[in-house]
Amino acid sequence: MTTLKDIIGESKIFAQREVLSPHYTPEKLVFREKEINKIENAIKPALEGEKGRNLFIYGRAGTGKTSCARYVINEIKEIPNTKARASYINCRMYNTRFRVFNKIIADHMPNYARRGYGTVDLYEKLTGWIEEDNKILVLVLDEIDMVKDLDDLVYIMTRINGEIKTGGVALIGISNKVSFKEELDPRSLSALNENELVFKPYYSDEIYEIIKERATRGFKNGAITDDILHFIAAAAAKEGGDARLSLKILTKSGELAEDRSKGEITMQEAEESVKIAESEIVYELISSLPEHQKLVLYSIVLLAQSGGSYKKLTDGRDTYLFSGEIYNRYKSIAEGLRRVPKSERWYRNYISELQMQGLIASFDSSKGIRGHTKLIKLLYPTQKTRAVLEKNIFGVSNENGDGVKDEGNSE
Repeated sequence: MTTLKDIIGESKIFAQREVLSPHYTPEKLVFREKEINKIENAIKPALEGEKGRNLFIYGRAGTGKTSCARYVINEIKEIPNTKARASYINCRMYNTRFRVFNKIIADHMPNYARRGYGTVDLYEKLTGWIEEDNKILVLVLDEIDMVKDLDDLVYIMTRINGEIKTGGVALIGISNKVSFKEELDPRSLSALNENELVFKPYYSDEIYEIIKERATRGFKNGAITDDILHFIAAAAAKEGGDARLSLKILTKSGELAEDRSKGEITMQEAEESVKIAESEIVYELISSLPEHQKLVLYSIVLLAQSGGSYKKLTDGRDTYLFSGEIYNRYKSIAEGLRRVPKSERWYRNYISELQMQGLIASFDSSKGIRGHTKLIKLLYPTQKTRAVLEKNIFGVSNENGDGVKDEGNSE
């Protein structure tokens, strides 16, 4: 019988497992030198004692946005005698204005960060701390669109520089959603005065170099071959150039090999890990979508299963859907759930967001196909996507993709 002592023995596969984590920040970030330089240039005034510039960073998940921001924060901490102070905040965890302020206070004034203070008290403490010796706060808000009272937070943070006499705040916002700013009040939006930086997906050869460096340190010698690394890189590139996905596959491959008492990762483990990691990534991605984006995606899934009006339009296999059909189905589902459907303008934004996330593809039709319209194609298997959405929307687990009314009348 296997004992606990046997289980916690030395690994045959892993050397430094933490190096393979998506949350690990390596000493050097390859293929992101230009992006790092742009972040550095945005905060350069802060490092020179001036008020910093605001910067907003966009890009799909797994394109290195968070890693680059963390990398620059680590650089700031290593600069001697600088007035700049940095706070990195994951807004998925700290998702209100109060929690963000409390996290900043906890980072720099831990003795003050305790229960009993309101947002106004925290704000006054923060501005006083900045002014007392001309500090510049570099504030990184990762997944900034997850903040529930974002409009208030942005308005307050961008007004600090105008209210304090010395010091200032440089705001760096990170988001997967380009259009989230459109939800902000015009006053907050005008106060941002931001620069924008877009992170493009990685290519297959870039992902290969990234995971090769991680694998060299993370695995023991001989635990993984170049062929396996190329396979994993190609799989991640196919799913939209997601380096995070490649690291999940890499780690899962090692875990499977270790569970099977192997000393080397084979193609069997790599192929199984691709399927597992893809499923996990899609679930995480769909779960993070705002409610109405989920409803739009659900409408696409239902129409894809029923065929829509145009079937086998190009290659005899794929189903393409009219944008107008999707919007009408979305309205029906929203109303069935007693939600107020969003306007067509918002619907178009949702389609753009879903496309950027790699969940759908869209293109303009040629003239003559019911006028000049946009055609939509789902990029993930309908049955699996439907099951994930129904679990999120309706709170049911339905792997077979049936059992929930198409018109969204389940309540």
